[in-house]
Parts: sequence; structure tokens; C-alpha cells
Amino acid sequence: MTEAITTLVFGFASIGVSISWLAWRAISLDVTSSNRLVIELRLAQVTALLLVLAAGVYIGTAVIDGSSTGAGLDIALAIGFFVIAALATTWEPSRALTTLAWAWCAHGMVDLGHVVGVLPSTLLPTWYPTACAIYDVCIAGACYLPVFRRS
Repeated sequence: MTEAITTLVFGFASIGVSISWLAWRAISLDVTSSNRLVIELRLAQVTALLLVLAAGVYIGTAVIDGSSTGAGLDIALAIGFFVIAALATTWEPSRALTTLAWAWCAHGMVDLGHVVGVLPSTLLPTWYPTACAIYDVCIAGACYLPVFRRS
């Protein structure tokens, strides 16, 4: 594993732990607590930023290997995730977290598109898209857990 990949893995793992901690804090507070609302808002903001970062990885690979079939689609999808993340930061936390959970699941599907060859994956380690899809589902769960526990 290269230094860049190692740093990426440890960085995303650290961010995942932080997100899990925020989700845990949110569900441990009373539903009517104003502190819970603040933590849910922070969770939505952090996961929105992370969605942009995760989608940006595919922009980087598409720009480096721009002649690959599907590189333009990769960039368009990443821009779509940016739009969703940007809009989610303006919504109330419950709506934002639900939307972000769905967006993370959709990003997992994009990752799987790299596995099956619908999208280019020549520059990525073979394990990366699958590991990223699993990570995406975990982050989606962390997003939706406070919403699920609210009802």
C-alpha cells in the first residue's frame, strides 16, 4: 500500500469514528432536547462534507484518467453529490440526515459501478470501491440512526 492510500484509509477511518461518536451522542439524548438538535445538525454538516470528499476521490481519478469511458459520468455524479450535500446543510436536521443517508447509499451504488466496470476503475486499487461501498453504508446508517430513534 502506498503512503497516500494508507493515509486515506486512516483518515477516513478517523472521520468514521468521529461520525459514529456524533450519532451515538445524538441518540443518547432526549428527543426533545435542544442539544440533540444541535448534534444532529453537526452530524448532517460533517457527513455532507464527507460526502463531497468521498465523491471528490472519483473526480481526481477521472481527471487523471480522463480518456476512460465513464470518466465524464463519474464527474457528473460527483457534482450531483456536491449539490445534495450543499442543499442538505440548509435543511432541518431530520430531513438533512434522511437525505444524506440516501445519498450515501447512492454513493455506495456508484462505488459498485466501479467494481462491475460500468465506471472506470483503472487507477484505483482493486479493493477500494468495495471497501468504499461498505464504508458508505456504515455512514448512511450513522446518518439515519438518530432519525430512526426519533420516531
